[in-house]
Amino acid sequence: MPLLEVKNLSVSFGGIRAIDNVSFSIDAGQTLGLVGESGCGKSVSSLAILGLISDPGHIDSGEIFFNGENLLTKNNTDMRTIRGSDIAMIFQEPMTSLNPVYTIGDQIMETVLCHEPVSVETAWNRGVD
Repeated sequence: MPLLEVKNLSVSFGGIRAIDNVSFSIDAGQTLGLVGESGCGKSVSSLAILGLISDPGHIDSGEIFFNGENLLTKNNTDMRTIRGSDIAMIFQEPMTSLNPVYTIGDQIMETVLCHEPVSVETAWNRGVD
């Protein structure tokens, strides 16, 4: 069974199809690169996998399986747990990824605290690691 399997995924924004019937699978330990011109749907595909498509966008059809479970049937609470511990995305624009007002350590620690029931000290140590 693949770690991640996307089947016939289609996403639209305001009636305009952004991606149409995208399918791929990734086995554990495998790497897959999505390449293409700006605007071809790489980010939309990733956002759909993470359950982060926002209005006016919506998933028209398809299935997204992670560890054998269809992510499209998960509620927001379940997806937040999965996003924090099993799947992550590194966004394209590094200047908007980290806030220059806070230390990198504080920002990493905050992420750990949001997704795992650990102490501040444990979260800090994980960030340092």
